[in-house]
Amino acid sequence: MNVVIFKLRRMLMLLICIGLMYPVQAARPNLSSAEASPVTSLKPLIEGDSDELTQSMEPRQADMRREWKNKEIISGQEQVQITAEHLINHDTEASVQAKSYKGKENVLVWNSNTDSSWIEFQTDLPDEGLYELHITYHVISDISKNARISYQPIVLAMTVDGTYPFMEARALPLFRYFADEKQVRKDDQGDEVRPKPKPIEEWQTQALRDSDGRYTEPLLWHFSKGTHMIRLISPESLAIESIALVPPVQTEAYAPPLQQKNVSTETIIIQAEQFDMKNDVAIPLVSEQDPAMTPKANNHIVFNSVGGERWSSGNQALTWTFDVPESGIYKLAMRTYQGFTSNKAVFRTIYIDGKVPFNELLAYRFPYASKWKGSVISSEEGEPYRFYLEKGTHTMQMEATYAPFSPSIERLLDVLSVLREVDYDVKAMTGSKIDRNRTWNAEKDYPDIIERLEIIQNELTELASEITKINGKRDTYIQTIQSAVQDLRSISKNRDEIPYHYDDITNLLGKLGNIQSGLSASPLQLDQIYWVPAESSFPKMEAGWWSKVKNRFDEFSYSFVKENQLNDMDENVLNVWVARGRDYVNLLQQYADEYYTPENGVKVKVNLLNDPNMLVLANAANIVPDIALGLSEDKPIDFAIRNAAVDLSQFHDYEKTAAAFAPGALLPYYYDQGIYGLPETQSFKVLFYRKDILERLNLTVPDTWDDVISMLPTLQQDNMDFYFPANDFSTFIYQNGADFFTENGMKSGLDSPEAFQGFKDWTNLYTIYSIEKSVPSFYQHFRDGSMPVGVADYNMYVTMSVAAPELTGRWGIAPLPGKKSEDGTVERWAQGGEQATVIFKKSDKQQEAWEFMKWWLSADIQEKYGSDLEALNGVQFRWNTSNVEAFARLPWSKEELKVILEQWKWYKGVPQVPGSYFVTRELNNAWYRTVLDGVNYRSSLEQAVMEINRELLRKQQEFGLVDKEGHLLKTLDLPQIDEPWEGVDRIAEK
Repeated sequence: MNVVIFKLRRMLMLLICIGLMYPVQAARPNLSSAEASPVTSLKPLIEGDSDELTQSMEPRQADMRREWKNKEIISGQEQVQITAEHLINHDTEASVQAKSYKGKENVLVWNSNTDSSWIEFQTDLPDEGLYELHITYHVISDISKNARISYQPIVLAMTVDGTYPFMEARALPLFRYFADEKQVRKDDQGDEVRPKPKPIEEWQTQALRDSDGRYTEPLLWHFSKGTHMIRLISPESLAIESIALVPPVQTEAYAPPLQQKNVSTETIIIQAEQFDMKNDVAIPLVSEQDPAMTPKANNHIVFNSVGGERWSSGNQALTWTFDVPESGIYKLAMRTYQGFTSNKAVFRTIYIDGKVPFNELLAYRFPYASKWKGSVISSEEGEPYRFYLEKGTHTMQMEATYAPFSPSIERLLDVLSVLREVDYDVKAMTGSKIDRNRTWNAEKDYPDIIERLEIIQNELTELASEITKINGKRDTYIQTIQSAVQDLRSISKNRDEIPYHYDDITNLLGKLGNIQSGLSASPLQLDQIYWVPAESSFPKMEAGWWSKVKNRFDEFSYSFVKENQLNDMDENVLNVWVARGRDYVNLLQQYADEYYTPENGVKVKVNLLNDPNMLVLANAANIVPDIALGLSEDKPIDFAIRNAAVDLSQFHDYEKTAAAFAPGALLPYYYDQGIYGLPETQSFKVLFYRKDILERLNLTVPDTWDDVISMLPTLQQDNMDFYFPANDFSTFIYQNGADFFTENGMKSGLDSPEAFQGFKDWTNLYTIYSIEKSVPSFYQHFRDGSMPVGVADYNMYVTMSVAAPELTGRWGIAPLPGKKSEDGTVERWAQGGEQATVIFKKSDKQQEAWEFMKWWLSADIQEKYGSDLEALNGVQFRWNTSNVEAFARLPWSKEELKVILEQWKWYKGVPQVPGSYFVTRELNNAWYRTVLDGVNYRSSLEQAVMEINRELLRKQQEFGLVDKEGHLLKTLDLPQIDEPWEGVDRIAEK
């Protein structure tokens, strides 16, 4: 009954807010009620406001395990095997055959042609029980000559009798396995070159697990006695030998092995970087200068360790093979570095010969340490665990997990859910405006908000204690939680003033939301692993005082060596400076040595440019490279207006080279009839949406901004929202047919009727339709479902692909919402952001630099570079090349590529002219005046135009475009981009 009352009062408050605040506002619902039932714990708060959406979501595996335990459901008694003969159906677009494959007979070869391809098996179980599902599979990588190599796991979804038994069944990873090349090459400086990973083409057997390492053991599946239908859904092709329903075996607590005579006294040393297998290409080899490292780096790049910050996601695993000379009892230790997050522990699941020996190794804790140290695998009392190993070959695997923190993360998410409700309710009451002239009576106006804030404080206090116990000490996240508790107490201190603090509550959401990703990260770095006979002492595993002093002295001495210094310019080579990370630079140098120099006879030296602003100082000192890469899109014109960059259009084959890029992507490099740069990388804005949530809300993916506005009431009534970045001013300006500058490039174009309409559309999203103004992390809100649809760029795609495996198959991308033109075309114009290349005028190798630029930006090299970059570092290094032909060859799914290429047609960068930096500054100021201060949109934009024109005139006089009296001496005559780039489809299909 209380739930019904809550719902009715929510609807009533919504109508009141719409009527009182804004005539057409899609206001947030208000759950406040003077007659609301008191709430005394967090759980009823969440469940008491459950709606159709939350009720339709599957439970988590952890909830199901508790339910099975309460019902006393036991493990299955017999193993059940499912093979190709049990297949009864598959989707019509898939090719499914039982045949021989990779040395096995009568296996199921499943060529998936869609993102939702499926196959279905029927099986009979003799008894009810709980089972693990073990699948024997082989990745198919040679379906066709055009098959794109993927380095991510194949992510299955699985239904039993037509439904998902729990949430984790929607994303079940089947890992690909890789081995790094054993022969490590060195470059001309004596530094090692990162070896490339090679796929391991073997049959694998794996128990189905959750996608993000939430649990240390395989998932359990409950089957009743009788016939069942098991459906597997996969976006990728796969060969399956069998699926086995295996009764789970309980991992027992540690018990010392029975004493065995240990003949050997030899310590087995494993170099951690010489692993045999990894299930994620992102796990890197790392060079460390610590004096106790083996082998020593000696101030060179020597890959003498493995792991680090990119070995931190759940399920990432490394496997080593080692030989035991004599049977006996051994102790285990390793040299580790775990100083990535202050005072936070990380966990690893340790397998020996494919099994976890005892319960304590399901999630073994590695405490924080700010330096390299020796970690002895031991009990909480400090007693080393003992392992009995037979003579012969063994395997050891270490797998990242955050399972001990998992219950705390769930609890944190519940707290955030309630705090988000409070945030919405306060904003609904206040209209997202602080009115100090209005007084509030807490007991009458919002009594349940006070109760909820008190409950949140109590929950956070208990959560801090819980995390401290798991972690072993206070860490940075405990401090954040305790700081949040203090903030909530301060907000609640004067109860009648809570509505004045809605911004503080919003900020708390962002602060607490970041803890989730922090707790689930488990970075660890390894140097050596030691298997020590039980009666022997551990080797020395930490550097001594003298070796540290000597190492510091060596590092100091090396800092004076000119090698790799930017001012060490070699006149006999083409000098290339790159404003990117070391991994990018090293791979480019390797490409130049292997491909460019042998073909063109020109030696290339690639240097790392830590700060692009150094180019200005270097140019003044006559120390400039021949060509620079990785510059922000505004830099080429900065050099052009100072006569420091080469006009690329002077080269005879410029037009042919430039045809590979969208015309709108060239706009930022146009100045005074010339082109002074070309784009290397190009970001893109698309619409991200949660398929599962929109489906449950009966909402369709919006195609226009009118569609977005129509869906806002439904989203906001369910305490959800649409996300649009507050600093994205270009989308609405361009989609309304306006430009940032007049055609001659001398004044702002933002005083046109189209520009005023665009600015109004942009600010109305926040003032009239009340979407969130400040969102610290759209990723976190998208992941937890509070913002199931929104606009973001390429970085969001990479983040979702890497950091949210549990949502695989449940989100998608669509073209940016647009505005319908008179002929019915939906115009989706938008900027994206680019990185550029520049040839410097002081170079005496301008033609050679142009030849290198053409080679570097060509489709074949960009495709190969992007593929190798991802192979070496994982999908988080997906290369967003601006060459559309190369982009289309990278491992995008068909659906994703179709969306991105559609949006590519509408790409339009912002021209750069003297003083154009003022556009961003003043448009942001105008946004603040209108959205936060309530200034009329027209007056606010007019003020911005006046300030922009004043700065443009000042810079035009400085660079000789206008005389002191304001008379034009020359104009810039900017290119006009009014039509979408139709050539994108033709080029991408090559």
